[in-house]
Amino acid sequence: MLRVIDTETCGLQGGVVEVASVDVIDGQILNPMSDLICPDRPISRQAMAVHRITEAMVVGKPTIEQAIGRYHGSPHYVAHNASFDRRMLPEMPGQWICTMTLARQLWPGQKYGNQALRHSLKLDVTPPANLHAHRALYDCYVTAALLIRIMEKSGWDAEQMVSRCQPAPVADDVFPFGKYRGQSIGSVARKDPGYLRWVLENVRDLRPPLRQALRKYVKNVQ
Repeated sequence: MLRVIDTETCGLQGGVVEVASVDVIDGQILNPMSDLICPDRPISRQAMAVHRITEAMVVGKPTIEQAIGRYHGSPHYVAHNASFDRRMLPEMPGQWICTMTLARQLWPGQKYGNQALRHSLKLDVTPPANLHAHRALYDCYVTAALLIRIMEKSGWDAEQMVSRCQPAPVADDVFPFGKYRGQSIGSVARKDPGYLRWVLENVRDLRPPLRQALRKYVKNVQ
């Protein structure tokens, strides 16, 4: 089972106002669920213009923390631009698959919005008639149809899709910036260990793996 999940929010910074899901089982779209959610902030006018969920519609609704439990239970969660929905939701016990990432690999040069792919790939899907694009359950149906097409075209199983959605590894033993850009940290440690110490003390936004690698080399040359 693959559980396709979608959120609508108060804006790009968060505040869930709706969550929905459908399950994809043996190429079929089953078990639709959706909840309007009382958010932790006001709904922005820009967001309201997109999903048309008003403040009045969410008064008295559960919080996302209260509602999310019934969406648990799948080993895999699927979303279109999964990094966004994953960031909006409380921690979900399962692995994530991003249909946008997979679509980029299979159909380069397309527009990758959910509705754009629905039309360019001529997806066979019938979302609920009483909803519209950018409502969470409607978008789940479109994403589920896209997921089914991805699996039909690629032959990938769930674990292969999870693997293909991982960020590309970054070489953390190579300097990505500065006067030694492109050189290995080990070679810089041998010829200019003071530079490593200077970077650690003065560059605040180092990626954690790079900072860890620098500390290792600085320790070794002390």
